[in-house]
Amino acid sequence: MSSLRVIFAFSVRCFVFSLVVQLRMRTLCTAAAADGNKTDHLSLLDFKAKIRHDPQYSLKSWNDSVHFCNWDGVICSSKHRRVTVLDLQSKGLVGSLSPHVGNLSFLRQLILQNNTLQGEIPQEIGHLFRLQVLRLENNSFEGEIPSNLSHCSNLFFLRLGYNKLVGKIPVELSTLSNLIRLSIIGNYFSGGIPPSLGNLSSLEVFAADGNLLDGTIPESFGKLKYLAYIGLHGNKLSGTFPASIYNLSSIIFLLVSDNLLHGSIPSNIGLQLPHLQELEMWGNHFSGSIPVSLSNASELVYVDLGTNNFTGKVLSAHFGGLRHLSHLALYQNSLGSNKDDDLDFITSLLNSTSFVFLDLSTNQLEGAFPNSVANLSSPLQWLSLGQNRIHGRLPSWLSGLVSLSRLSIQFNQITGSIPSDMGKLQNLYSMFFDHNRLTGIIPSSIGNLSFLNLLHLNDNNLHGTIPSSLGNCHELVFIDLSQNNLNGSISDQLFALPSMLVSIDLSQNQLVGSIPSEVGNLVNMNELIVSKNNLSGNITDDLGRCNSLEFLRLDDNNFQGTIPTSFEALKGLRELDLSKNNLSGEIPEYFVKFALEYLNLSYNDFEGEVSMEGVFANSSVISLEGNDKLCGGIEELKLPTCRVSKKSKSDHVKIIAISISSVFAVALISAFFYCWFQHPKTEVVSDTLVLKSLEEVSYKSILKATNGFSAESLIGAGSFGSVYKVILDEDGPALAIKVLNLQHRGASKSFMAECEALKSIRHRNLVKIITSCTSIDFQGNDFKALVYEYMPNGNLENWLHLGSGIGVAPFETNSLSLLQRIDIAIDIGNALDYLHHQCERPIIHCDLKPSNVLLDIDMVAHIGDFGLAKFLPQLANPAQSSSMGVRGTIGYAPPEYGLGSEVSTSGDVYSYGILLLEMMTGKKPTDDNFTGNHNLHSICRMALPDEVSEIVDPILLQGDETNNNQGSMEPKAADSKVKCLISMIKVGIACSMESPQDRMDISNALTNLHYIKSNYIRTREGL
Repeated sequence: MSSLRVIFAFSVRCFVFSLVVQLRMRTLCTAAAADGNKTDHLSLLDFKAKIRHDPQYSLKSWNDSVHFCNWDGVICSSKHRRVTVLDLQSKGLVGSLSPHVGNLSFLRQLILQNNTLQGEIPQEIGHLFRLQVLRLENNSFEGEIPSNLSHCSNLFFLRLGYNKLVGKIPVELSTLSNLIRLSIIGNYFSGGIPPSLGNLSSLEVFAADGNLLDGTIPESFGKLKYLAYIGLHGNKLSGTFPASIYNLSSIIFLLVSDNLLHGSIPSNIGLQLPHLQELEMWGNHFSGSIPVSLSNASELVYVDLGTNNFTGKVLSAHFGGLRHLSHLALYQNSLGSNKDDDLDFITSLLNSTSFVFLDLSTNQLEGAFPNSVANLSSPLQWLSLGQNRIHGRLPSWLSGLVSLSRLSIQFNQITGSIPSDMGKLQNLYSMFFDHNRLTGIIPSSIGNLSFLNLLHLNDNNLHGTIPSSLGNCHELVFIDLSQNNLNGSISDQLFALPSMLVSIDLSQNQLVGSIPSEVGNLVNMNELIVSKNNLSGNITDDLGRCNSLEFLRLDDNNFQGTIPTSFEALKGLRELDLSKNNLSGEIPEYFVKFALEYLNLSYNDFEGEVSMEGVFANSSVISLEGNDKLCGGIEELKLPTCRVSKKSKSDHVKIIAISISSVFAVALISAFFYCWFQHPKTEVVSDTLVLKSLEEVSYKSILKATNGFSAESLIGAGSFGSVYKVILDEDGPALAIKVLNLQHRGASKSFMAECEALKSIRHRNLVKIITSCTSIDFQGNDFKALVYEYMPNGNLENWLHLGSGIGVAPFETNSLSLLQRIDIAIDIGNALDYLHHQCERPIIHCDLKPSNVLLDIDMVAHIGDFGLAKFLPQLANPAQSSSMGVRGTIGYAPPEYGLGSEVSTSGDVYSYGILLLEMMTGKKPTDDNFTGNHNLHSICRMALPDEVSEIVDPILLQGDETNNNQGSMEPKAADSKVKCLISMIKVGIACSMESPQDRMDISNALTNLHYIKSNYIRTREGL
């Protein structure tokens, strides 16, 4: 019995002990959980403390009124209530990343992309051994990648792209055996790619585009049997592409363009990479032939092998079987076989229902177009075959490409006629048939091409009349029919309605009749060239209505009569050639007031005295020979002295009146000088303002108009002076006056440079100078100012970045739509094209940036501030360029200027490209996010095409073009807009390439912009 009691007592004690232990363990676990919760809570609060700006109030809920597991962006585990996910992507957060995030020991996903987080990536992240996803892309992180990230052994997504990270790729990352995606694009990583990354046995995506990586691509990558995406575009990699990678049948995207790679593509690439969809190798030094086996990569969609050294023949077997292929670019190589069948492979491409883009330009392709294309149903939109050796006739199937928007076959040897049914190409935007041997007539059906913007048929052997139906092409901007054998008259229907026409060249034909009076409808026309024809009759007065006209060439015709009085309205005229006609009468006096750069009136029958002022004071820019009745003028013209003829009675009366007036004038001048010497000198110019070019205004009137240069009148400030809005005359218009700060070094030279440039240029997209002032102020100091027409909509800088300068955009709730930005870009491009290509001496602006782009009442853009402008080929004093230092503004000035290179037109193009990218992204090139080679250009380049929506100005992805509403767009509208943005960014990138020789010419950029605009408008119809 006693033993039973002992056993029972022992059992009770054991039970009690067990119960106590369980209670104790539960208490300890509860305490541990409470401590863990407290740690997470404090870590999140420290994360919040490091955020300086939270524009979307994403952290507003982060307070003690609710449990932290219910805070926005925080997800906790249901069991332990520990933080497992912190997701605050695209919240606009500004600040740094707290090291205490490393205490969130249960964290599996840290997702912070698309913010403005700065500083270094904390080493403490390496403590998160449960971490699976780390996304920090599109921020401003600096420093190196923490090497102890290798401790996060469960990591399978590591995305650090578009930051400011530097240094080498840590070799320690090669221990992350579970890593599936590694993206470091758009940073400043340098050195070589660690061969040890070949140990990442689970890696599917390796994206390192847009860095400074050099050396070779490791052969060890051939061990990555799951690798599907390899992106190394835009680095400095050299050597050959590893043969081992070609053995990875998993590869889908192979992007190695814009490097220094060489060698050939393996002949069996299509067999080795059967799942390849995108192959981009442009901008390298690859050579050899294009492998026929590419046809075995049946999933290929996009191939760009342009700008390499590929040779040999392109066969149908290369790409003909690729039913998914949409884009093939082989431009700027040496392809061709010196045989007549180099184009036969095109047949196989045009039978594809997916194919939209073909660029074979600038090669050595020879032969004629294939005769027929069976079952033609191609959606081809872009066909570029220019600068080859193509001969024979244009194929009949050309008119069957009804989706075509660009057709370029210029600079070949094509004969025969233009197909009569070209009017079927209803979507055609540009037609380049120039510099061939075409004969026959211009088909009237071209008038059906309602979207046609560019028509170049020049330098052929076309005959017949100019179809009046071309007047139906209301979108035409440039038309060049010069150097043909066209005859008949110029139809009045060609100009019957107002249109977008900017340039018309009909020269070197056999046209007869007169210029139709309807030409006055062309209010946007900048250039009219009808030289070397058989035109006759009087020059129509209606040309005076073309107030945008700058280049007018009517020479080598049979025009008669006098120069129309209406020409006085053509104040922007820069070049006028009326030579070799039968014109008579006196030379108009108003030519003296024009800023003409070239005037040729030779071999006519003009009479009377030639002025010695204005353009007539410079013998190098005028020609008057062959006019036997002219006299006077400057000595260099070698004209006879004007004789005084017998005067009529009325003439004597005039002489007496003039004599009396002269006596009165002498008396007045004497009185003036008496007063002058009796009072202190304060000014050297009159107080009277006459708004004529280059007449001066007084310091006194400017002082009064600006209310003593008050801040209320100030509308802008720059390096060399300040700009004020004034009204000089009580009933006069508002003007803008730039007052030079002569204490600033270079201000006087800036004043002279601007006067020199603006006095000789006139263009609707350049700011017009009205007058100037060179005087002394009331303290006896030198004073200089320039007076311009006032631009009521301010400068582009303030529209893109409201409040960034003195005087914000006039409508602060408004913003520039995509279409407005495109129009402004075209305006700026027109001005640059004028400066670079249409001036007798090309002018380099040297300081193109948004603050120097002004907008008038109609939002038309005008380039201003020519204080750094330079004439080519050289300034009169070469030292003058170096004394100015580096020309331009940081961020917009091209890199070669910083290395001492001479200024050039390509330097302006670089600035234009950066400006375009700024207009599309809303980001300044001097943004804190950009340093070193990681700049606005590289960010945009790396975003193409899939991530463009993440970098563009968010305003452009909202609302509607017509009402600016900020709601969401319909999917079709959104898709149209994104495609347009991609195209615009591509032009900006092409213009802002680092090497000057790689940059797109401004004329080509304009062509692309007109196409983009037309295509965008067209695709928006019916939305």
